[in-house]
Amino acid sequence: MGMNVGPKSSEDDVMLDVNMTPLIDVMLVLLIMFIITIPIPNNAININLPNGTPPPPTDQKPPETINLRVDAQGQIFWNDQTVADRQALKALFDSVTQKADQDQIKFKPDPQAEYKNIAMVMALAQQSNVTKIGIVSNN
Repeated sequence: MGMNVGPKSSEDDVMLDVNMTPLIDVMLVLLIMFIITIPIPNNAININLPNGTPPPPTDQKPPETINLRVDAQGQIFWNDQTVADRQALKALFDSVTQKADQDQIKFKPDPQAEYKNIAMVMALAQQSNVTKIGIVSNN
């Protein structure tokens, strides 16, 4: 009988752990195939919509656009016509608010204009209850 003195050989060891990597790979492939083959449910609901007719066209013309600007010297221009003073500008604003459908005012102040002139125009517009006014950029 011989004596086994050296290290154990790897051939005699029993493999105690199962290699999980191939099992996980197969399961992931099966999962992906299962997800791809599932039919996508179509949750459509049939709705009976009313048959409506569009409203008849109106003969009203769209509101006019008024170009209001203040130049660097403080002059006020209403559609390229000079406005004499504050009272004249207030009267023009009042005439806009008298209409059922207010005209749109595009206010374009000059970049070099003094702030007090721009603020005065905006204050007069507010006093006259002008609602459709926009400040246009110089760019």
